[in-house]
Amino acid sequence: MDFHSWLIYLSVVAAIIVTPGPSAAICLTHGVSHGPCRALATVAGGMAAASVLMLLSALGLGAIVAASSTLFLVIKVIGALYLVALGISIWRSTPSALEEYKGGAPSTSNEIARLFRQGFVVGIANPKDLLFFGALFPQFIDPTEPLAHQLATLGATWLVVDGLTMSSYAAFGSKLAPKIRTLGAKRFLNRVTGGFFIAAGGLLAVARR
Repeated sequence: MDFHSWLIYLSVVAAIIVTPGPSAAICLTHGVSHGPCRALATVAGGMAAASVLMLLSALGLGAIVAASSTLFLVIKVIGALYLVALGISIWRSTPSALEEYKGGAPSTSNEIARLFRQGFVVGIANPKDLLFFGALFPQFIDPTEPLAHQLATLGATWLVVDGLTMSSYAAFGSKLAPKIRTLGAKRFLNRVTGGFFIAAGGLLAVARR
């Protein structure tokens, strides 16, 4: 893959990742409720999910999912149910769950693990992402060059852009925290974020390959 092709790939990746989606929403929400540093665990979870999906695509699972309607349906339903359940949980959570981040409060390993886990599951919940990687990567691979090096370049580029973008969403969320101190504002944020995940789960449930 030459430099020109990489620049085209970079622009495509940036446009895709910057567009708000479930991962951006969870990073933004955790930035509000936990601060930008703790929300990095959420970002890391999403990056880990992307790494797994890219690896599975490279191993050919994306083609298997594309060929098997039953497997695609099972993965899709599981992902949709998780997003809906997460949305309901956020919708029903009390405003105190979004208390403004206190910089001096220590993080616990359980909290970091929970944020990482949520970021990971949200990132890996959509089977269409697996198909997406399987369809995107071949467009930028030169069959005359070593495959491993090209896959590593494509994957690393995605992860860097993904990490920087989701960290920016988390930082933006932390900036919003002082502006939503009232119970009404926090409750509204719960409803908007929860509704987004419920809608995302519903859309995933009816999505076709």
